[in-house]
Amino acid sequence: MKILYGGDYNPEQWPDEVWEQDHRRFGEAHIDTLTVGVFTWALTQPAPDVYDFTVLDRIVARAAAEGRRICLATGTGAHPAWLARAHPEVTRTDFEGRKHRYGQRHNSCPSSPVFRRLSSEMARRLARRYGGHPAVIAWHVGNEYGGSCYCPLCTEGFRAWLRARYGSLRALNDAWYTTFWSHTFSDWDEIEAPSALTEHWRGPDHTAFQGITLDYLRFMSDAMLANFSDEKAAIRESDPGTPVTTNFMGLYRPIDYHRWASDLDFVSWDNYPPDDRSPARMALAHDLMRGLKGGRPFWLMEQTPSVTACRDVNPLKRPGVMRLWSWQAIAHGADAVLFFQMRAGRGASEKYHGAVIGHSGRADTRVFREVAALGAELSRVGPATLGGRTPARVALLFDWDSWWALEISDGPSRLVRYLDVVTAYHRALWDAGAGLDVVPVTADLSGYDVVVAPVLHMVKGDLAARLEAVAARGGSVVTTFLSGRVDEDDNAFLADVPGPLARLMGVRVDECDARDGTYLNPVALGGETVEARLLFELVVPDGATVVGTYCSDFYAGTAAVTRNDFGAGHGWYVGAALDAAGVAWVVRQVLDRHELLGPYPDVPDVETAVRVTPDGSRLLFVLNHRPDAVTLPVVHPGTDLLTGDPAEPGGRMTLAPHGVLVIRVSGSGGP
Repeated sequence: MKILYGGDYNPEQWPDEVWEQDHRRFGEAHIDTLTVGVFTWALTQPAPDVYDFTVLDRIVARAAAEGRRICLATGTGAHPAWLARAHPEVTRTDFEGRKHRYGQRHNSCPSSPVFRRLSSEMARRLARRYGGHPAVIAWHVGNEYGGSCYCPLCTEGFRAWLRARYGSLRALNDAWYTTFWSHTFSDWDEIEAPSALTEHWRGPDHTAFQGITLDYLRFMSDAMLANFSDEKAAIRESDPGTPVTTNFMGLYRPIDYHRWASDLDFVSWDNYPPDDRSPARMALAHDLMRGLKGGRPFWLMEQTPSVTACRDVNPLKRPGVMRLWSWQAIAHGADAVLFFQMRAGRGASEKYHGAVIGHSGRADTRVFREVAALGAELSRVGPATLGGRTPARVALLFDWDSWWALEISDGPSRLVRYLDVVTAYHRALWDAGAGLDVVPVTADLSGYDVVVAPVLHMVKGDLAARLEAVAARGGSVVTTFLSGRVDEDDNAFLADVPGPLARLMGVRVDECDARDGTYLNPVALGGETVEARLLFELVVPDGATVVGTYCSDFYAGTAAVTRNDFGAGHGWYVGAALDAAGVAWVVRQVLDRHELLGPYPDVPDVETAVRVTPDGSRLLFVLNHRPDAVTLPVVHPGTDLLTGDPAEPGGRMTLAPHGVLVIRVSGSGGP
């Protein structure tokens, strides 16, 4: 056993002689796992009552004969043309009210009974045919679920979802605050999907009724989850044991992956960062994906070996970066490293997307050589990292409801974006080398010494009490501006801001000053002056100690950052959108108190992470995201699994540009 290595393969696009060449190349690159059948619905069901598995049979048989494992997709990520022609209602209606015709992908209405029936039947027939096949190690349902639909079927589905959620129109009207603008509903059929034709203007984030739009976001996420569950249930009729997944997309707003997590047997996701300078952002996404199922390992289902093709500008991964990013995924919990795509397609929108094997089929390209070298390296390491868990004493809370509610709110600022704030605090933790989990607001927090909850806009259930418990036993809780504002229905708390968090934070906020990005108010913090922009809450201490103060405007000298003694611990409140230096200062104050700084907190762009394997081995990953070499002191002695070289106590070790070390730490000590 070893880290699974391979990726998306679409041999149905090519003649047999290409298959022969491909499998030779796969052997040269140590490829052992292929994801097949992702977009084969039109091939396997060419007409309403016709199923033809001839080509898929050959694909599966050939991969199995070569000794390769198969992640078999249901092919339902895009429906065939005949289906849209026979049942026009199966295509989506967009936010502007336009009924789409056949084309693209992500064009299937999740509420369509026809789509649900036929997609499930496809999964059922595939499972009957291939369930239990020794080469099939996982099922891949659909593909990159996302988008939305506003058709009459979805409107009806929304009404049914609301009946189940609220039980009565009275409860719904209370939750949506419908006395505003004469919106009280007296019949379920009066409710419309919130769109450009109903409650919205200037796009999906501008809504007259946040409660309605928030519930539609929740409904649409649940509707697509129902599609996944339909197909999984159909698979389970014939194959009760093979694990089932679908490929998530990391920091993706439309789908609440926390609501989906329990339905997947394991998490997998596609890593396509927005640029080639995002190692901290990728670490956040990896940690979020790992946290979906309580820290269990995940699959990196897709990454490009070189370039993407879907953006205006598609930068090339520099030499060594593909290997580095692959090891970063493993460091954060991946038990599979897979690519899109194994061979470059000849036509359509992904013909210029990077691939392990290019159009010429050559094995002497830099990209192929790097893929082959990583495959050899993973083979040498073998099972050493498999199943490893990532220990952490720091939790970063991530909440889709807060994300949605904040960004559809009118006021105080549309320039404050949820991910911008979360990534700023995660970046400070990442730079400091803190081992952390990214967890939902429902997670058990009892094992964490530090909980960081940026822009915790919505506070639900008993979360405030659980955060208080962290501080009471000696832990530290950090939250920020725009936290504790609304309940789960997106209605403001009838209390001083930050609502249920006020007791823990020891502050109240009476006013908030929002400005454009050109306005700067310095904050005096820790003997230094840092910058703050966009949002400035006027924080009134109510027991908390003032740690940082504003330097200008009429609120100069008032509190911007506070620390409150609570039990044996602290509640930190950051009332302004501090710059990176300010966020880092706060975060390091907290980590220092708990002795949670990593081994190299002052070496920029050198990342560390730890996995503890099932046999108790501690693996320290050291990742150099810099374009230059770096020499570091040996903090935890052991042996580098990649080279066999010892890391001697008191010695030094050098990482090449984009270099990687995987140290099996000696003894029972270590990070």
